[in-house]
Amino acid sequence: MADVLTVIVKLSAIVFVLSSMLAMGLSLTIPQIVAPLKNLKLVILALAVNFVAVPLLVWGIQAVMSLDQDIYTGLLLMATAAGAPFLPKLAQTAKGDVAFSVGLMVLLMVVTIVYMPIVLPLLLSGVEINPWDIARSLILAMLLPLGIGLFMKARWSELSDDLQPHMASASSYSILVMLVGAIVLSWENIVSLFGTGAIIAIIVFLLISLAIGYFAGGSDPATRSVLGLGTAQRNLSAALVVGAMNFSDSPNVLITVIAAGLIGLVLLLPIGAELGKRSTAPGTAQADT
Repeated sequence: MADVLTVIVKLSAIVFVLSSMLAMGLSLTIPQIVAPLKNLKLVILALAVNFVAVPLLVWGIQAVMSLDQDIYTGLLLMATAAGAPFLPKLAQTAKGDVAFSVGLMVLLMVVTIVYMPIVLPLLLSGVEINPWDIARSLILAMLLPLGIGLFMKARWSELSDDLQPHMASASSYSILVMLVGAIVLSWENIVSLFGTGAIIAIIVFLLISLAIGYFAGGSDPATRSVLGLGTAQRNLSAALVVGAMNFSDSPNVLITVIAAGLIGLVLLLPIGAELGKRSTAPGTAQADT
C-alpha cells in the first residue's frame, strides 16, 4: 500500500508542477512577467530577504534553540533554496499579482542555482554541490513547461484560453492529492521530530520569513502578499536534491526538509486565503482557478 501511495504522490507532484507552470504560461505574456521585475528596488529587496535575511533567520533560530545539527542542516538547506513552484498557486489564493509571482519565482530559482553551490559549503563543512544537478530538474520541470505555455499563448491565443482552465484545475486537484498523500506517507517521520524542537523551529522559520517578505513588499497589497508568501515558501526540489546528494547518511536532514515543505503548504495555503479575503487590490493578470 505504501508503495502505491508513494507512486501516487510522485505522479501528483509531477502533474502539479507541470500543469501549474503550463497554466501560468497559458495565462500570461512575457512582458507581463518581466514588467514587475523592472522595479529595481523591489528586485533588490526580494533578493536580500530571500538570500540574506532568511539564512540569517535560521542562524538566529539555532542560536536561541540549539537544535540538533541534522535539523539545523535541514533548515539551512531550505533557507538557501528559493523559487518554489507553488508560489503562483499561493499568489492566486491570496489574490496577489500572479504575473509578479511568476517573475519572482523564475528570478529566485535562477539565483538559487548559482547561490546554493557557493554559499552552502561556506555554511556547512563537507558539502559538495554540482549546480547542474539542481538546474536540470528545475529547468525540465518548471522552466520548460512555463516556456511552452508562454509560446502557445503568443502563437495560439484562443487555444491557450481554452486549455488554461483545464491546466489550472489539474493543478488544484493534484496539489490536494499530493498534500494528503505526502502527509500520510511522512506522518511517522514527522511525528519523530516532536520533542526535538524541529516542528516549532519550522513554524517560527515560516512565519517570520512570511513577515519579513510581506513588510519588504511595499505598500501594494498584491505585491506584499506575493513577496511574503514567496519568501516563506522555499524550493523543496532544490533542497531535496542537495540533501539527497550530501546527507543520505543523516536521515533527519531530509526528514526536516520534507517536514518543512509539508508544514509550509499546510500553513501558507490558509494564510494565503486569508490574505485574499483581506485584499482590496487584487493583482493583475490572475489566472482562473
